[in-house]
Amino acid sequence: MNCEIIAVGSELLTPWRQDTNSLFLTEELNAVGVSVRFKTIVGDRRADLAGAVRTALGRTDILIVMGGLGPTEDDLSREAVAEALKMGLRRDGSLVAALSARFAARRMTMTDNNLKQADVIEGAVVLPNPNGTAPGQWMDTSFEGFRKLVMLIPGPPGECRPLFEEQCLPRLREVIPVRHIARRTLKATMIGESSADALLAPIYSTYPDVETTILAGNCEIQLQLACARATPEAAQARVDELAGKLEEALDEYVFASQGETLEQIVLYYLELKQATLAVAESCTGGMLGERITSVSGSSRSFLGGALVYSDALKTAFCGVALELLAEHGAVSTPVAEAMADGIRRHTGATFGMGITGIAGPGGGSDEKPVGRVYIALSDAYGTECSENNFRGDRQKVRQWATQKALDMLRRRMILYR
Repeated sequence: MNCEIIAVGSELLTPWRQDTNSLFLTEELNAVGVSVRFKTIVGDRRADLAGAVRTALGRTDILIVMGGLGPTEDDLSREAVAEALKMGLRRDGSLVAALSARFAARRMTMTDNNLKQADVIEGAVVLPNPNGTAPGQWMDTSFEGFRKLVMLIPGPPGECRPLFEEQCLPRLREVIPVRHIARRTLKATMIGESSADALLAPIYSTYPDVETTILAGNCEIQLQLACARATPEAAQARVDELAGKLEEALDEYVFASQGETLEQIVLYYLELKQATLAVAESCTGGMLGERITSVSGSSRSFLGGALVYSDALKTAFCGVALELLAEHGAVSTPVAEAMADGIRRHTGATFGMGITGIAGPGGGSDEKPVGRVYIALSDAYGTECSENNFRGDRQKVRQWATQKALDMLRRRMILYR
């Protein structure tokens, strides 16, 4: 079954407030096999809200309207949902009594506008809210001849979340088919989003029951797969079947099949091969070392490195010959190779990496433009170097340089013995 969440509140349409409840609700719904197909934010205007409710009921099985249940003039969820369903509202005497008792217990005067919180849509079940004054409402109803489950729940997180867990989820489990959602995340790098989709679309399009999403960002492509089935085993088997075919098509570009980071994969291979790594960084300024050491247990394989921004330190820490620097310049293949080989020999590491380049925004030339980065990898069998022209600002160039460096090492270790 599919669900739509409508978050109500004009404040959610400003830069200062965010809807975080829908993330919680989505996770809870997925856990019982319900897919969230739409999320809508609507301001405090009755006509807009009633229209959004009608649209949602026309395309979803389950509707959750969150917020707009308070006592003020702009709390209009009850009225808008009743209008969309062409139902009336009734004032519940027991709710009026509970509100009066709540205010009396706190020695507060209850103003008349609080009474609207006791208005219940015809046929709705009241959902008690011990954490606030506005109760929720549950309806198992119909819209244009189709069965719909509609829930009205309060907006404050301290009320929304416990009410949904305690009142809505048990009712959902009683009336919806048992479904289980399995998920997998594949990650690939050094391939563009459009190229990946052109390669993979002919495959995943033959699996319409598996929701496939391709996301690009942070120097990688993520393939998110989700499938709902009657049992966890059936759902997982279907997702794994598609994941295997996508991995095969991506071949060397894919680096993770269970959502791991590239750093985690590199360290996994280093430990598996009982190998160690040391780095010499110039334009990345320690970013490569930071990424590696962000993983717990990295000290078992990562020995350390040096930040060699100046030519003098390239010579002192990596043994780069002054003649080499004078002839080729600091940003060059020979210097990157010398940095990688030098740091490896100096530390006794299995692998050494050297990165030198022009991160920008200044410092580029026609011969060596901003974004030109040389990345070298050295081991006992030899040294290789990659010349790259990365696009973007200074931060993006540095991020891409470390991504390329980690991917070079990953590919080398797949073949390393």
